[in-house]
Amino acid sequence: MATSTLDDSLISLLKKSFPSAEVSTDTDAVRTSAALFPNVHYADVEKAEINQWLITASHIASPAEDQAKTDERLASLNTHLSSRTTLLGSKPSVADIALYQRLAPVVSKWSAEERTGEQGYHHIVRLLDFVQNSPIYGLKLDEKVKIILDEVIVKIKPIDAKAEKERKKKEKEAAASVAASGAATPVDSKGEQAGEARGGRKSKKEKAKEKVDKVDETVAAAVGKEAPGVAQQGKKEKKEKQPKPQKAAPVEKPLSPCLIDLRVGHILKATTHPNADSLYVSTIACGDPPGTDNTSEYEGQVVRTVCSGLNGLIPLEEMQNRKIVAVCNLKPVTMRGIKSAAMVLAASPRVAEGEDSHGGPVELVNPPADSKAGDRVFFEGWEGEPEGMLNPKKKIWETIQPGFTTTKDLEVGFEVSAVPQLAGEGELKEGLSKLKTATGVCTVKSLTGATVR
Repeated sequence: MATSTLDDSLISLLKKSFPSAEVSTDTDAVRTSAALFPNVHYADVEKAEINQWLITASHIASPAEDQAKTDERLASLNTHLSSRTTLLGSKPSVADIALYQRLAPVVSKWSAEERTGEQGYHHIVRLLDFVQNSPIYGLKLDEKVKIILDEVIVKIKPIDAKAEKERKKKEKEAAASVAASGAATPVDSKGEQAGEARGGRKSKKEKAKEKVDKVDETVAAAVGKEAPGVAQQGKKEKKEKQPKPQKAAPVEKPLSPCLIDLRVGHILKATTHPNADSLYVSTIACGDPPGTDNTSEYEGQVVRTVCSGLNGLIPLEEMQNRKIVAVCNLKPVTMRGIKSAAMVLAASPRVAEGEDSHGGPVELVNPPADSKAGDRVFFEGWEGEPEGMLNPKKKIWETIQPGFTTTKDLEVGFEVSAVPQLAGEGELKEGLSKLKTATGVCTVKSLTGATVR
């Protein structure tokens, strides 16, 4: 297996960032990766990939390369990263650092359109942000690429893993078919062989186009479609179109507290909102998988940005590095220029009749101490699958929330009688259902008989 060595500038960065690791000029990429990440095991195929990516990193976006070639390489890299966290999938390696070092000065000059536009390199930008900020790499950088996660022109949809697998399978079958049948000379609309009609040797462009056309034909045949620009001979008569069966109307789930997606969240950091005195902006891990809508990455974790009107009600230091309960399927809203993708549950005294506000205090809802970010939170007796996104027009949250309360034992619960629409429903027909995770009950610090929202 061929090995790739490290260039001087990369070695300098590695020695500064990993002073205890053995890195020298004659060290190959695989041995270096093993030294930097001793807890990671690399299979033989991954070792080959590391060497290949080191070679790619030395060429990609080279000033000596023409723009078309650079665009082709960047597009290929962006596609590769669309379903991977790192170059190897999920394992870190020196190849990630080499690629970061090569592309950081390039990406820093990109416009917003080049970064996150419709044809932008979203996944390359995401990898660079991950490498420069994740403690997994721990790079000692003089300057980082400035990346504002909320400044996205066109959001990308998560990759459909099943569709991606099927696409790769068809590409492989098409390539194998082309190799088996040999390169066939395409025929133009007049029945003349391309290139011969002009009486000369075929150019490189013509040969490349022939290969592309042949692959198009084979792929089209594999999926049962006609290749663009190629007439099918002996086409069978079209069958009469049968009327499509009507889709069954979606079954509407009955009203229940379980429709609300409640989860344990871990606040990684919280700051004051730059444009609103009453708001905090929190970065919260809620157990979302990579690629989930309205999420980003922070310190190697998938997170949501959440605005909460708790500034002045809860000290900022109490919002740092703590577990909370979050509502995760409300429609995201933009609050003074920052999109908020969840809501933090907190308890407050009930507003007395004739008054406009409760006057405080406010206390965050505490999940069990041993809970983890993403753990499901539910009301006992009302278990079930939550909606993916609550429809604002149906006002499910507004209907159910009045039943959220706290008890004399400082436990959070759901009072069925506070929601007339649920009379006689659920396993608990009446009374109070405790808010809990699989390991225990959610509580508040001191408020009893409070409202929770």
